[in-house]
Amino acid sequence: MKHWFDHINGTVLTMACLRFVSSFIEFIAAILIFTNNDVKKALMINGMLALVGPIVMITSFSLGLVSVADQLSFGKLVLIGTGVLLILIGVFK
Repeated sequence: MKHWFDHINGTVLTMACLRFVSSFIEFIAAILIFTNNDVKKALMINGMLALVGPIVMITSFSLGLVSVADQLSFGKLVLIGTGVLLILIGVFK
């Protein structure tokens, strides 16, 4: 198993682990919604999840951008940053 991890880029592994943690949080939230069986509590849980998703996305994007920053021009980095900002504006408005 250790030999398999030697071939994976550290940044890619970190990004994948962030997504695994995010999916675990989503799964736990789904279980909590089922067990509480209350619409008000389900809305509260969904509200908390609305914070987790963008935080994981921003962190994952940041890790990836830092990793490839030396390979991209400043203009491309600005375009990517603008795209992420537009996604967040679309999610929160």
